[in-house]
Amino acid sequence: MTTSPPREDFRLRSVAVAAYGPTILEGIGYGAAIPIVPLLARQLGATVGQAALVAGLLGVGQLCASLPAGAMIARIGERRAMVIASVGGALTAAIASSALSVLVLGAAAFVTGMTWSVFLLARQGFMIDAVPEHLRARALSTLGGSHRIGMVIGPLVGTAVIHQWGIRAAFVASVLASLAALLLVLRVDDLGHEARELGRADPASTWTLLRRHTRVLASLGTSAMTINGLRAVRLSVLPLWGEHIGLSASQVSMVFAIGALVEVAIFYPAGWVMDRRGRAMVAVPCAGLLALGFLVLPLTASLAGLLAVTFLMAVGNGLGSGIVMTLGADTAPVVHRAKYLGGWRLCGDIGASGGPLVVSAIIAATGLASASLAVGGLALAGTAWIAHWVSALDRRRR
Repeated sequence: MTTSPPREDFRLRSVAVAAYGPTILEGIGYGAAIPIVPLLARQLGATVGQAALVAGLLGVGQLCASLPAGAMIARIGERRAMVIASVGGALTAAIASSALSVLVLGAAAFVTGMTWSVFLLARQGFMIDAVPEHLRARALSTLGGSHRIGMVIGPLVGTAVIHQWGIRAAFVASVLASLAALLLVLRVDDLGHEARELGRADPASTWTLLRRHTRVLASLGTSAMTINGLRAVRLSVLPLWGEHIGLSASQVSMVFAIGALVEVAIFYPAGWVMDRRGRAMVAVPCAGLLALGFLVLPLTASLAGLLAVTFLMAVGNGLGSGIVMTLGADTAPVVHRAKYLGGWRLCGDIGASGGPLVVSAIIAATGLASASLAVGGLALAGTAWIAHWVSALDRRRR
């Protein structure tokens, strides 16, 4: 497993700008644009099921990029990969802003998912190199939290620009945020030279490496798949339910902003608990509260009701801030770490892409409320699986 040197005098603030600044900026762009994707799809003539599918293409793009991203980072390093991802994110947001068909919007969503996968995988590798192991969960929870800070600011920006210039202006805000993130990334140190050299001395393919870790990926990787799947479904179902009960695009964006604010308040305490009490102490309530949110969502019929469910799910999601990255870091080897993390991210991205696709099919067949109830029931079973395997990892770590 990957370990970092025991630097007891290390402080997270020493890497704050380099580690968290680009993620906050990318999160602003993501938060401004992503809740609007299914709503713009509806304006372009998509059905509710098709709009959910377009939103789900973000996860499909992440899925397709997972293994190539790991192999690319193993060759060129985290810093260069983040540069490529920031430039790509700006370009795809620009395309989405001018999309005149559902097909073009879907293609832009797909490529956005790919760039986001590269960016987050590179940031995770950077943090593993930069931070000692005894602070790992707090560092990675804060990394996840910095994304959530962006998700607070992003929908607020989205609300303002949509009110002033219309729904497409949210994507223009995303372009500007990605370009600002690029300026910070250009100042980040390029770490991990030694590990990359060791990897070149043992040129195992990605598939060979993943076969070595099949048991971990099948058990804990499935836990990551479950958590990411619930998060992705939440991003597509909540805005569609908001439209279903008659809310405007700006109101939906504001609901997302409030939910992200709740998550921001929780992420650092969650990391502290993981470092001190174990990973299961946040992984289990994360999945359980998300499951409960899906089960009660069909009971809401107003802005207040949707806010209450969003609050509940935000508490769960905030508790799990950084949990998937932390589990990946805990189980990653020193040599070929980027390739392994690409495989680990693939597990999570299968959930992130598969969840919305399954939900879109259920919506088309039975409706939005039935889809939410079905996801909630499956999520309860997933919570039990997570409790078993993450607790086993905690015992091994102790």
